[in-house]
Formats: sequence, structure tokens, C-alpha cells
Amino acid sequence: MTLTAAADAPPIVLVHGTRFSAGQWSPQLAALREDFAVNAVDLPGHGARSAEPWSLAVATEIIAAAVDALDRGPALVVGHSLGGYASLEFARHHPDRLRGLVLAGASASTRGGWATPYRWAAGLVPRVPKDRLTRWNDRLLRRLYPPEVVAQTIRSGYAFHTLPAAWGEVLGRFDASAMRHVAVPVLILNGEKDTVFRAGERDFVRARPRARIELIPGARYLANFDAPAAFTYAVRRFARQLQAGV
Repeated sequence: MTLTAAADAPPIVLVHGTRFSAGQWSPQLAALREDFAVNAVDLPGHGARSAEPWSLAVATEIIAAAVDALDRGPALVVGHSLGGYASLEFARHHPDRLRGLVLAGASASTRGGWATPYRWAAGLVPRVPKDRLTRWNDRLLRRLYPPEVVAQTIRSGYAFHTLPAAWGEVLGRFDASAMRHVAVPVLILNGEKDTVFRAGERDFVRARPRARIELIPGARYLANFDAPAAFTYAVRRFARQLQAGV
């Protein structure tokens, strides 16, 4: 946590996506800590909490505890993918701890036909040996991204064992109506080339008047890996807007 953040600067809590950990945010943490108090969490079953069973209810309490630990009042919560849906649930149960919300790769409905391939994938993962899944993911990340972007994610490992329970709870639960529980400004921050998880972004914005969409050019689903500086800049700018009361 930075000690130089202005008193009125919103604290920031970063919530990782599917199978990853707090390490996902290593490209953003150092840069944001120059100006803000920042905390990155491990959701249950992930990272340092790998041995804990998944629970969406527990995930919301972990986010709440991270906000409280920064001790600077309501926070800007940034959630990617699974972490974005967990952040929507947090917004519903802890509105007093929320100053703003960034949803990245988490503006698609998890209901209806859209969920079918993800239910299939969640059922398939336990049938593949963990070491094989780890090798595949390591190779993929190393091929697509420079070491300074993904090294911490790779070191932290992957929560394949948690994926069926996590997506089993999220699938069928969220759509644009979840935005009605969010009373603060929302930035939907997606990679321009993410054709899946940004599928419902316009519906999400229509459900929440204080929401807007921003696309990161050339970026895909893992926008904070594809364009780390652009992603960080967008979060910083949104935080500054919250600070200014815009």
C-alpha cells in the first residue's frame, strides 16, 4: 500500500479472474501504488487461499475485508471475469464499501445458451491431469506475453480444482439486471477483440445510467495482459474522476 496517496484518492481493490490469483495484477500494482492505496485479493480456492472451498458469499467478504484493510473508506473495485461477477455480488451486499466499479471481461450474461460451453468446459477440466493443464497454461502465457507481465501469475499457479465450483455458482446467476444493485459509477473496460465476455456490454450499460463502456484497442479477454499500460491508465483515469466527483 502506498503511503503517498492523497487523502481523497479512492483506494483500489483488484479482483482476479478465472483460475488466476492476485498475481494477475502485477502489471498494474506498482504503477497504481504511485498514486493510490491498492490491495489485490486471492478469491477462495485461488492463490494463497488454494485450500479453501469456493464460495461466492465468501468471495464478497474477502473483497470487503480488503477494502477495510486499506482503511480509506469506500473503494474502487476492479474485477476481471470471475472477479467481475464476484464484484457485482459484492456491490449488492456491501454498497457502503463501494465508491466505483470497473468490470473487465465480465459484461456478458451467464444465463441461457451463452453458459452452455462454459458448463461443458467446467465439467471437462477435472478430467485432465493438473500438471498437463499447468504446462498448457504456462506455455500459452509465455508465448503471448513478456515475462514481466505474466511471471507472477505463473509462479502463483492455477486454480483448476476450483473452476467447476466457481463457474457452477456463477453460471445462471448474472445478467444485466445485476447492474441495478450498483449505485456508483461503473466503467466497463473490455478488450476490443474480446468477442465473448463483452457480448452484453450495451445491455449492462442500459441497466445502469452511471455506467459507460471503454474499449482497449487491440486487446482481447486478458486486456490487462495484452495492454498493461493502457489498462492501468484507464483505471487511473476513472479513479481520478471519482476523486473529482465527476
